[in-house]
Amino acid sequence: MKKYLLLYLFIIFSTISNAQRLLTWTPEFPKDNDQLVITIDCSKGNQGLFNFEGGNSNNVYVHAGLHTNLSNGPNDWKYSKFTWGTADPAAKAVPLGNNKYQYTINNIRTLFGVAPGEIIKKVNIIFRSADGNLKQTNSDNSDMYIPVYGADEFAVRLNLPVFEPRFIPWVEPVNATIGDHIDIEGVASANANLTLKLNGNIINNAANGNIITANPEIVANCNQKVVLEGNNGQVTQKDSFSFFVSPATIIAPLPAGVQDGINYAANNTEVTLVLFAPGKNNVLVIGDFSDWAVQCQNQMKRTPDNNRYHITLTGLTPGTIYKFQYVVDGSIKTTDPYTELILDPNNDQYINPATFPGLPVYPANQTTGIVGTFQTAAPAYTWTANNYTRPDKKNLIIYELLVRDFLTDANWQTLADTLDYIKKLGVNAIEVMPFNEFEGNNSWGYNPDFFFAPDKAYGTKNNLKKFIDEAHKRGIAVIMDAVLNHATGLSPLAQLYWDGNNNAPAANSPYFNVTAKHPFNVFNDFNHESEATKYHTARYIRHWLTEYRLDGFRWDLSKGFTQKECGDVNCWNNFDANRIATWQRYYDSSQVVSAGSYNILEHLGNDDEEAELASRGMLLWGKMTDQFNQNTMGYPDNSSISRAYYKNRAGWAQPHLVTYAESHDEERIIYKNTRFGNTANPDHNVKDIATALKRTEAMYPFLLLIPGPKMIWQFGELGYDASIFQCPNETVPEPYGNDECKLDPKPVRWNYLQQASRKRIYDVVSSLNRLRSLKPNVFLSGIVTGNLGSDLKNN
Repeated sequence: MKKYLLLYLFIIFSTISNAQRLLTWTPEFPKDNDQLVITIDCSKGNQGLFNFEGGNSNNVYVHAGLHTNLSNGPNDWKYSKFTWGTADPAAKAVPLGNNKYQYTINNIRTLFGVAPGEIIKKVNIIFRSADGNLKQTNSDNSDMYIPVYGADEFAVRLNLPVFEPRFIPWVEPVNATIGDHIDIEGVASANANLTLKLNGNIINNAANGNIITANPEIVANCNQKVVLEGNNGQVTQKDSFSFFVSPATIIAPLPAGVQDGINYAANNTEVTLVLFAPGKNNVLVIGDFSDWAVQCQNQMKRTPDNNRYHITLTGLTPGTIYKFQYVVDGSIKTTDPYTELILDPNNDQYINPATFPGLPVYPANQTTGIVGTFQTAAPAYTWTANNYTRPDKKNLIIYELLVRDFLTDANWQTLADTLDYIKKLGVNAIEVMPFNEFEGNNSWGYNPDFFFAPDKAYGTKNNLKKFIDEAHKRGIAVIMDAVLNHATGLSPLAQLYWDGNNNAPAANSPYFNVTAKHPFNVFNDFNHESEATKYHTARYIRHWLTEYRLDGFRWDLSKGFTQKECGDVNCWNNFDANRIATWQRYYDSSQVVSAGSYNILEHLGNDDEEAELASRGMLLWGKMTDQFNQNTMGYPDNSSISRAYYKNRAGWAQPHLVTYAESHDEERIIYKNTRFGNTANPDHNVKDIATALKRTEAMYPFLLLIPGPKMIWQFGELGYDASIFQCPNETVPEPYGNDECKLDPKPVRWNYLQQASRKRIYDVVSSLNRLRSLKPNVFLSGIVTGNLGSDLKNN
């Protein structure tokens, strides 16, 4: 970066006028021991605190830090002050009204306690709500930065066109055309001879002053550059910004044979990018192939129906991983929703190189936000289990697992090494909790943002394929936990149509409801009656069933695939013909792509709708956690396990009920036994771990010998006893049920295999599953005699 770039500028041209800035500060050129007064206008930027005032105006706080000469990139904050999500009085901002807040730092170096000799380069700041759930930043959600100057430093800065104080300079299209005029203003830290230039041509001079303005006419399209020069008689300093004037978008039909996303040519030197973006006016692509500059030749063409933008990039090197983003209407920077590998500036550095060897480096100092990739002639995986046959869905024994909490080395390579253990347990299907890209690296996976990319936290796409291939060699199906009820705000599908004022999907979003249609939604609620969402989901189904040879999906929150407005669970549970039609469509899509693939719905609804879905070939989660656990704890109330058998559910005619006593979302049976178990009989105290394990061992015949598919949660076969609510420090918050740590990592307990009383449960489960495999007709017949009531509790 050239020395004269004292302030990195991101130019926002909502109008060609003297608009107000997102962030202003006094003095204009602060030194490290100055008092600094910072004012935020929440009607600008990401508008995270816009209209937050009504009764809450006194609850805005700051999070602040520094960039010094020891910082390494935009995310390397030094001397961070205040704890996120707390209401520290020292961090409180003063409300000014009209969506503005002010925060004063009395002395920069003193407040942050900077070590002597360390040079302060920038003050980093975010305004936030007290709980940290809302934050006011730049419009791309990046942090805000205020430059700090040396004691005797002479400096100049451009203040107009209005800019956002981002770390990375970026050329953005201007909402202007040839013949428009643009307001420019430059300031200096002391009187000096000032000069303004546009594209190398002088547009104004000012002698011995500290401010200069101009209003030049734009006479050409594409890249423009404004330079401010200031000379104080001793030194010349410069500041500059670049902007882009978009030519009229070319209208052209899609090339033959392409679809939304990344399309590779047979010659391995061309890629056609297609972005579905109805209602948008202009899209350009930037990336390492353009040195991250916005260029006229990378403006995308628009289809005649105004729905799609496309461009063919040529001259690519086969095997090279290219990084790219889209610039949409000059204000949205995102990437392709169909990319299969993303780069994340905030999380990639924490991924173990052994998990993801050769992870491409994020292009720091060149762009911000999530970056997509494409690679022609990418290394192919050679499949070997080509004679594999899927297990009968009516006799599945599913092992549900979360890679993060199942393995110390939580990656596909290590998971493949556990397959013999799982095979010996008698399992014939593995259901892996969500593993398409989710936000961060540490998650259950139910916060998805990119639906076609395997999450890098678990490894490479080819190591994922190898795990699936190795499972198939052992006759084990692999089922993906699919999260298509919702998406987070980092998803391009959300970013392209976002209402910053309300921090919600925009009313014209082709994918999402503005507000969720059901009471259990999280993040942004997909509209599954929208053609755009139907197309995206069908592509998702095809992608994972063909590219990765998956055997099917466990569909998270399947009851949420509805457009019926419901504010309570009873309404939501009611029979919904449109929801059934949605699921029929997705089921049919999966069968066309991969006949016999599984569709397991986490519906948890009323019997009538579930019976209808089961009759159409779908499997349904059969939650029996409470009833089985009441039995293992030794209590009669709510202990009947009759509904573990599909024929005891009204209207059911098919054995498509996946019955389970434990899942990822329920408390662990052993923990409840030892905490809440029946102690009435001193000789049979269920809270005693030996008794608790024995009663859980006795539970498994009642679960596994009922006809129909079954599911076991990871380590349940070893009597796993860490509470679902346990925190990383191994405490369980009180009162019981406090879920603040529910999603946190839990201890990996492979050592339990060495404990005889726990290994005994594994052996029992293995033997029962072996019996099922030796007598498949018995367990597929659907014939049961005897009582399936409360038989376990008294044993």
